[in-house]
Amino acid sequence: MKIISYNVNGIRSAISKGLLDWLADVDADVVCFQEVKAALNDIPVFDLEALGYRSYWYTAEKKGYSGVGILSKVEPDAVHLGMGMEIYDREGRVIRADFGDISILSVYHPSGSSGEERQEFKFKWLVDFHNFVEELKKTRPNLIISGDYNICHKPIDIHNPVSNAKSSGFLPEEREWMEQFTLSGFVDTFRHFNADPHHYSWWSFRSGARSKNLGWRIDYHLATESIKHRLKSAAILMDVVHSDHCPVVVEIE
Repeated sequence: MKIISYNVNGIRSAISKGLLDWLADVDADVVCFQEVKAALNDIPVFDLEALGYRSYWYTAEKKGYSGVGILSKVEPDAVHLGMGMEIYDREGRVIRADFGDISILSVYHPSGSSGEERQEFKFKWLVDFHNFVEELKKTRPNLIISGDYNICHKPIDIHNPVSNAKSSGFLPEEREWMEQFTLSGFVDTFRHFNADPHHYSWWSFRSGARSKNLGWRIDYHLATESIKHRLKSAAILMDVVHSDHCPVVVEIE
């Protein structure tokens, strides 16, 4: 099973840049989208069906904001929307699809970069999301949590850790949360296969950051330790350009 996670920063914008052709070529089994920024009636589900995908969406109440989705070549056993917490669910941040003994989540963690209020919202989310996952693991122990975490875990995951030490997304509290979350029983699938530096999944639109590879690795597939033995490969598709993010891939048996 090939699983892709991709923050498209607006699905309509990404489609205008060739997303559908790319999806046809990449031939993934499951695709997790974040930040779709579209209402359900603005998403071209019939075009996606023509590529062989069933699609499931959880959009935000606010127009042009947030939203997540899952595409699948195989019909899931079940699809679940949200976390059961209105404060987050109105922003359309979590969708889960169950396939046999494995559950795949597409998750869009909040950004705190717009100011102190949203940073506090992000800190609260991180606590509540961890609790949500711990409860979920009791009934669905084999998880792949795919998405934009809006956190660089370690200095290797950001182009300039010194100058960004006080930047949202690389704050000590955020990095410690990421550390504790992975220690609670998750594998960073990309780092499981690749320990090299200079691999990023997001670049600012400013100052030619992408062409200079001045990026951040904030998109992940985290898999529970229970399925570590089923991991086959992982990659970051840095040359795919429909968004300020790029897709990340994991393959499992």
